[in-house]
Amino acid sequence: MLKAVIVDDEPKAIEGLTWELKNYSSEIEIIKTFSIPEEALLYLKTVKPDCLFLDIQMPTMDGFQFLEHLDSKNIAIIITSAYDEYGIKALKKEVLDYLLKPVDADDLKETIAKIRKFKKRISTTDKIEDILINFTTNTNKKKITINADGKLLFINLDDILFVESDGNYSTLFLANNQKLVITKKLKEVNTLLPEDSFFRIHNSFIVNMGKIKEYIKTEGYVVMESNHRIPVARQRKSDFLEKL
Repeated sequence: MLKAVIVDDEPKAIEGLTWELKNYSSEIEIIKTFSIPEEALLYLKTVKPDCLFLDIQMPTMDGFQFLEHLDSKNIAIIITSAYDEYGIKALKKEVLDYLLKPVDADDLKETIAKIRKFKKRISTTDKIEDILINFTTNTNKKKITINADGKLLFINLDDILFVESDGNYSTLFLANNQKLVITKKLKEVNTLLPEDSFFRIHNSFIVNMGKIKEYIKTEGYVVMESNHRIPVARQRKSDFLEKL
């Protein structure tokens, strides 16, 4: 069963699409509908449906603005609109399909077939990624594998200075002033890093212990080789000192 979310500012449009999906397909389960896009974005930070039916013209935030704020990886995006003028822009946003309102039953069936193919392709890709990640992790203890921007990146552990949390995202600060933003929470990143050389010094930071230049005891922070100052949480201070 494919799990779907509908975002449309018009309740009647939501009702109509819900009715069509229920009557023309037994493969889709609508798990949530939203008439306020901001509420939908909050929901989609923690719940990842298989597909999203998204209206274009909404008063507080149009569909394209919505997509700019959405981590849409592995979600099939279907634009719904009463106008066909947005088709080219939708293609540039790499949406899966574009449905004109009122939605035609045959068009809807074709869209559902596209969603099935999309999920099958994503599933195959995920399996290949898992094989590569496990192989790299087991054969090279000096690197970690990170999925970012549709690529698998093999990063030398020694190149990581520290990692900073940003909600559902994390930023890796690397050597040569490079930064890498990934869609993983800090606790997920922490499981990838070896405990003997990395330490979660604060709720928002993991540091490479070998890259610490100074520890300022009076003010409670460390200075990294990059000259970034990272605070040491009080409750982690004793564990940190043992690591040193």
